[in-house]
Amino acid sequence: MSGLILAPLVSIVLAATPSPEFDPNTVTPGPEGFVAIALVAVGAVLLAMDMARRVRRNTYRAEIQERLAAEVAAQKAAEADGADRD
Repeated sequence: MSGLILAPLVSIVLAATPSPEFDPNTVTPGPEGFVAIALVAVGAVLLAMDMARRVRRNTYRAEIQERLAAEVAAQKAAEADGADRD
């Protein structure tokens, strides 16, 4: 049923589409397009570098916090052991 409705609509749309006045094989974005894509690429690289730096910084902070927590736990254990001996 829907195929009967779509077939005339498709033929109307295709008939109303004008033929291009240019050769689609020779159309290029030009220097403006190149510059725009180059800027997007540079921005993406800078964002990736910034993200890697932030992830690395957070990883180092987590490692240092773990070391400090282990040192505090060892210190408390040593103090508790020393208090038990007295």
